[in-house]
Amino acid sequence: MDIDALYETAMRMVAPGKGILAADESTGTIKKRFDTIKLESTADSRRDWREMLFRTEPAMSEHISGVILYDETLRQKAKDGTPLAELIAKTGAVPGIKVDTGAKPLAGAPGEMITEGLDGLRERLAEYHALGARFAKWRAVINIGSGGDDSVPSQYCINTNMHALTRYAMLCQEANIVPIVEPEVIMDGDHDIDRCYEVTEFALKRLYAELFDQGVVLEGTILKPNMIISGTNCATQASREEVAEMTVQCLTNCVPASVPGIAFLSGGQSDVDATAHLNIMNAGFDLPWPLTFSYGRALQAAPLAAWGGKDDAAGQKAFNHRAKMNGLAALGEWDEGMEG
Repeated sequence: MDIDALYETAMRMVAPGKGILAADESTGTIKKRFDTIKLESTADSRRDWREMLFRTEPAMSEHISGVILYDETLRQKAKDGTPLAELIAKTGAVPGIKVDTGAKPLAGAPGEMITEGLDGLRERLAEYHALGARFAKWRAVINIGSGGDDSVPSQYCINTNMHALTRYAMLCQEANIVPIVEPEVIMDGDHDIDRCYEVTEFALKRLYAELFDQGVVLEGTILKPNMIISGTNCATQASREEVAEMTVQCLTNCVPASVPGIAFLSGGQSDVDATAHLNIMNAGFDLPWPLTFSYGRALQAAPLAAWGGKDDAAGQKAFNHRAKMNGLAALGEWDEGMEG
């Protein structure tokens, strides 16, 4: 384990004004995205879409610090024969890889999930490192019960998911790959913002206890958390300021200062909400770690609609805009008037 190299990569991933593009949709998920623009999902169409994003300037060189890839994409070549990972690296961004194999129902816990993918992970990480990946991602899925059901999530669900996340993180560091640890508390449901805070705090405290117990070097990790937000079906939706304040409070209560940075998931927020929340946190609080973005849909939805399967120029214009807006938010310099 090269701790200096891990730390250097982690710091590149949270460089000022830059964030991470999550382009790691599974084949099934990207098919659903392509269905919205009536485009058939094939190996070539998936490559064309992602190549268009990775060739977008100045977005890639100025606002994107890393790109999370799917296994297929890490192995693909651009139309001119350049490996896509090489294309990303040439922009100054770090290529990364999603390594979990998805969330499955947790035995004995109705309505709860466990993320799988530890079997054979050591060997896969060695191969991914050889293919150019320098960081990885593993997502734990934490549901919140509806209708006031506070039995979900259970301590069993939190414990098993945080243990698995930590085992993954240790294997990554052994392979000189920076682990992004992503304990996502899902925003679907009728719970209020206080319940989201309660569950997220519990999950994060459990996560850092596990990381400590298993000897993971925090200086070589990145945290990818949800924001503290009202459930999508909650009658009372918290304001942007409340989301920012409660998210910062939760993180300062749970995350050690030695973590190099925090890159939020967007989790189904609208494009502008995801940007606004990040901006308020950076503009209004003095924190021990940089706060940035690791957005998928909130960076890709507008470019996908503009691209439509054929118009690279329109897709790149939309991607440039969203990347710039989030880059400014990562500095606390965004304003809604910039959205045009």
